Amino acid sequence: MKLSRLMSLVLIPIILVSGCVQQETSEIEKVKQVCVKACEDAMKAGRDLSSGPCLLNPMQDYPDWVCDVAHEPRQTVDNSAENQCSAFREGGATHFVEVTPNCKFIQSY
Repeated sequence: MKLSRLMSLVLIPIILVSGCVQQETSEIEKVKQVCVKACEDAMKAGRDLSSGPCLLNPMQDYPDWVCDVAHEPRQTVDNSAENQCSAFREGGATHFVEVTPNCKFIQSY
């Protein structure tokens, strides 16, 4: 009996935490897809992405996220605040997705 209570005390938090991680991961995947699509749409429209523009500032359905283009390979200048989306820089958004000028995912934070 004591062993089953102990197992419950250990397993229930693990199950709850794993559900939260899965939900967070799915949001990250969604924002990555939104950012890549915004990049592809900008390319199709003929927009020059070589200077690393901010594409979504913030993302419409994910206001805590921005979508930014960075160099490939990533350069030190990409870390400079003046080269980041203003919503992220000013604290309105706390997460970002970066893609290359060719719309390949680099990183999310």
